[in-house]
Amino acid sequence: MGPEHTTAIVANNQLDTNMPQQAQLRHIHGHGQLPKVITTTDSSRPWNMNSSSGDDEAPKDPRTGGEDFTQQFTENDFEATPPAQRVQFILGEDVDDGSHVSHPLFSEMGMLVKEGDEIEWKETARWIKFEEDVEEGGNRWSKPHVATLSLHALFELRGLLTNGTVMLDMEASNLELVADLVCDQMVSSGTLPANVKDKVKDALLRRHRHQHEYAKKTRLPIIRSLADMRNQSSSKKDMVKSPSSHSMARQASGTELAEQQHKGNSHFMRKIPPGAEASNILVGEVDFLERTLSCFIRLSQAAVMGDLTEVPVPTRFIFILLGPPGSQSNFHEIGRAMATLMSDEIFHEVAYRARKRDHLLAGVDEFLDAVTVLPPGEWDPTIRIEPPAAIPSQEIRKRPPELPKEEIDEEEEEQRLREESGLSRSGRLFGGLINDFKRKAPWYWSDFRDALSMQCVASWIFLYFACLSPIITFGGLLSEATGKNMAAMESLVSGFVCGMGYGFFSGQPLTILGSTGPVLVFESIVYEFSMAQGWDYMTFRFWIGMWVAGICIVLVAIDASALVCYITRFTEENFATLIAVIFIYKAIENVVMIGKTFPVNQGIYDCICTAPPESNASVLEFAKYKWDACELYNGTLIGTDCGTPPTENVFLMSVVLCAGTFIFSTVLKEFKNALFFPSIVRQYISDFSVLIAIFSMTLFDYSLGVPTQKLEVPRELKPTLNTRGWLIPPFCEKNPWWSAIIAVFPAMLGTILIFMDQQITAVIINRKENKLKKGCGYHLDLFVLSGLIAICSVMGLPWFVAATVLSINHVNSLKLESECSAPGEKPQFLGVREQRVTHIMIFLTIGGSVLLTPQLRHIPMPVLFGVFLYMGVASLKGLQFFDRILIMFMPAKYQPDYMFLRQVPIKRVHLFTAIQLACLIILWLIKSFSQTSILFPLMLVVMIGIRKSLDFVFTRRELKILDDIMPEMTKRAAADDLHQLDAEVGFCQKYLPCFGGRGKREPKSTLDGGMDVGANAVALIKCNTSNANEKEFEAQSSLLKK
Repeated sequence: MGPEHTTAIVANNQLDTNMPQQAQLRHIHGHGQLPKVITTTDSSRPWNMNSSSGDDEAPKDPRTGGEDFTQQFTENDFEATPPAQRVQFILGEDVDDGSHVSHPLFSEMGMLVKEGDEIEWKETARWIKFEEDVEEGGNRWSKPHVATLSLHALFELRGLLTNGTVMLDMEASNLELVADLVCDQMVSSGTLPANVKDKVKDALLRRHRHQHEYAKKTRLPIIRSLADMRNQSSSKKDMVKSPSSHSMARQASGTELAEQQHKGNSHFMRKIPPGAEASNILVGEVDFLERTLSCFIRLSQAAVMGDLTEVPVPTRFIFILLGPPGSQSNFHEIGRAMATLMSDEIFHEVAYRARKRDHLLAGVDEFLDAVTVLPPGEWDPTIRIEPPAAIPSQEIRKRPPELPKEEIDEEEEEQRLREESGLSRSGRLFGGLINDFKRKAPWYWSDFRDALSMQCVASWIFLYFACLSPIITFGGLLSEATGKNMAAMESLVSGFVCGMGYGFFSGQPLTILGSTGPVLVFESIVYEFSMAQGWDYMTFRFWIGMWVAGICIVLVAIDASALVCYITRFTEENFATLIAVIFIYKAIENVVMIGKTFPVNQGIYDCICTAPPESNASVLEFAKYKWDACELYNGTLIGTDCGTPPTENVFLMSVVLCAGTFIFSTVLKEFKNALFFPSIVRQYISDFSVLIAIFSMTLFDYSLGVPTQKLEVPRELKPTLNTRGWLIPPFCEKNPWWSAIIAVFPAMLGTILIFMDQQITAVIINRKENKLKKGCGYHLDLFVLSGLIAICSVMGLPWFVAATVLSINHVNSLKLESECSAPGEKPQFLGVREQRVTHIMIFLTIGGSVLLTPQLRHIPMPVLFGVFLYMGVASLKGLQFFDRILIMFMPAKYQPDYMFLRQVPIKRVHLFTAIQLACLIILWLIKSFSQTSILFPLMLVVMIGIRKSLDFVFTRRELKILDDIMPEMTKRAAADDLHQLDAEVGFCQKYLPCFGGRGKREPKSTLDGGMDVGANAVALIKCNTSNANEKEFEAQSSLLKK
């Protein structure tokens, strides 16, 4: 709360301006001290915000620190202040002791009921964050749901707090003492007749039975004390129809014996937040009262009060509401309103800090200002509203409105974000590398400690299979492209060397290295050139690799990675979508190729099983045996096709295996949100979803015996060609001496290819929405990669660079979510488990795959194609570009409520999407033809230029929304600021200040108005659920656009 907000603003609309003042009364009673109590008196005593005249003073203005604040306010001035500002004053006061520090609250409501011959308090509802009700018919708890309250109940509750008894900081440690103090205070204030004092006390001390006790069919023993029998005998005459008039004795909740015998709900206790305190709401009707009694109590110190609460949590607040018969349903709604207020984040802090009644009323008024009313004829009040997936922060209700923001210098803001990401030029050689090392070194050992989780084991095994298959497949393609100079074995060794080196020393170990299509095309071009010149391919490639490594080191020295800031969401999502589509396309293409190799309609299979010569069996008896079972019965196969098994079912089986793996992986990955099994079981099934799919489909294939294609892994650790070794000679008789010099030219093209592949993937991994806490390492990653390229060139191994889809799936498999403690609370994304162990273990296992060949040969290739399909589809999730493509085919009324659709006209959104889609198609066409595929990395640079040219087509405001780093929650808060941006073309707007001009800004508009509310209207309490039905806007790239 800043010092600029020192003047109270008078509200236009007050719910009740006749808030009574309070006088202080202190009363010492036997075992405890009666706290601040209030009777309605009239006083015009001025109120000084800087005074210190006792406990009843209002909070000091926190903005002044209690010094030299001389402005005087009367009590009426305070009451005329808007409720939100009054609450901000209360919450801004410094807490001078530990008694007023707020704790998480568990609220429980009990009603006074008659169960057989016994009168007791029965638990009917409870709250941690959301409401749960006891369903009488099913004798169980309802699903957690958002509380919906009637405005009438809220206004009734406000009236009770205004005119009823309020006792703050009561000194009591058990319920019996609380009942004594409450009854004495009510009698002394004249609200309770003295002749019914014992009856009220008797009603308050009745036994409390909870829902879990009903479920277990247990009965607590009846304990009769002298006080019980005295109270019973004195009440029999006057309470013929009273719940207390029955002969069934109560059990005093505050006795030590009750505390020993009361067993809380230990299962539910696990869902209570640590350090929580209880708020108990007791409502009921009795026939010995003629008017309603209410009391709000806050204990000075929380205390466990026997069986008062379902769980052994100390009670801090008690709200008592007793009245004459006929008001049970109304009391029930008022009790729900009180419990919902206590579960509200703002009001429950006010309740802890309140010094007097007016503070509580200010909290109620602020709560009423924050609710949303639903018309009674437009929805069904009996419908239970599901808890939202994301709960917006309530901090805006705690702090005052800020002054208009000063104009932010875009260049300074851009520079600040660059420095945070490590993308600002340091001005000295290797300055960026040194900064990356300083940034990552403190986290190095934690990168190993943080991997102690079963989630890392699941990620390791999943990515092992996800990386192994493309490495082997790439090795087969490389064998054809390089004349077997490099094949599957070299790819496995390269994966081991690069993966281990990158895992131990890189700046961002979440990035997975792999083989890429452009690298394969580059290798094939170099091989064809070498063959045409009659040169030794591996020696010429050695020098190209050395030049590539040297150029990359030069780029690191001059902080060239700072150029990554030009890669915005436009370029980044085009690249990510293209790679994801390639994975999907290749998975389907590989299955289709199986259908061409093993067609379904193959004609007649010429092979029949016949009886052995010495057998007397007929031909028909042995003809029924299939190809694989004939020899088991000593039969003989006769026919031209008997050398190979029948393959007419291979294609269909491959389709089933691929589709089954994809469906199993997708369904089981979302199983953590299912309704079955405990949460820990669901989490393990979700983490190991791909592994479960691979093993289940492999077992299914093995059980049917269909000869599907299997994974082929080299059996021996040796080079594919016997004519080469593991070290490549730098010089060769076939190659002239100057070939080492001209190798710099293809090396420059290879450097562009590797730089773009590596850095775009790094940008995607380091996105702001991934909530990475250990920082980026663009310069360090490129430095480590240059060393690995040099090693691979010396050993004659393929070059590995960052693989986009594999890296995205690695991050997705390590996402952390909050534990769902409160019933109904949805898990919230917390970040990513940042560590190095999974990367190291993935490629360590890949290096040892040669030893696992007998086991790996049982895995069908269609199963791995299904994993590719899953990874490609999973990578599309969360891409705004893909969401905008889907929107193009949706009618307006079915379009999701994305933030950019609110801010930008739909035609402009479609135009931006169409341009991005056209760029994607161009990239696809260039990649698809071998003659042009080598230009692919250059086209990524062209994409950056195309994005820059969009400044002439779209306004700054439109580009800021469609192609910016701001996540949705920030965008909603800054919506007004976005509306102030000029409608001019962004290019002109950017340079207008250079000529002394300044864009025109529209003033913010405000809405002031009243609202008539009917008694039947229902207020949907927005405590924690505002805008809950909106899909969270996917966060954008972690770097500034230029």
